[in-house]
Amino acid sequence: MIGLIAAVISFNFIAFKTNKRLTLNQIVHIWTFTIAFQQAFDIMVEFKYHGYWYFDKAIDWKGLIPHTILIPPVNMMFLNWYPLRKKMSKQIVYILLWSIGILVYEAITLLPEPWGYFNYGWWTLWHAAVIDPILFLILLQYYKWITKLEGRLS
Repeated sequence: MIGLIAAVISFNFIAFKTNKRLTLNQIVHIWTFTIAFQQAFDIMVEFKYHGYWYFDKAIDWKGLIPHTILIPPVNMMFLNWYPLRKKMSKQIVYILLWSIGILVYEAITLLPEPWGYFNYGWWTLWHAAVIDPILFLILLQYYKWITKLEGRLS
């Protein structure tokens, strides 16, 4: 639990202190989208198929923390610093570096409690390595869509 609380505080502090790009409306969209998308994914992989879980396999109150306030600030940081108007090669490298960073963080969360809080069933880091860049691309497309709706992206 110590690792989770430290991560939540750190990620949220950094995300909100360094934000230069995202409007409040976009932040609300990103948080809502992230929570909804993560819940939809986790209902299947975590709860139905027990691929991974937070703390223990049962649904409990402390599991709400990683499901609601851990990932949204990470997505804020990813989007805030994303090189939107740079070459495609820089954008690909950016996504790959973030994916590696997420994999390193996920490996740390697998440590025993009190530092770790994440557990694997059949899921592995290889599964995450494949899916993380796809999830970043989905998030990026959602961000582009909401900014287009706001009339901010050309």
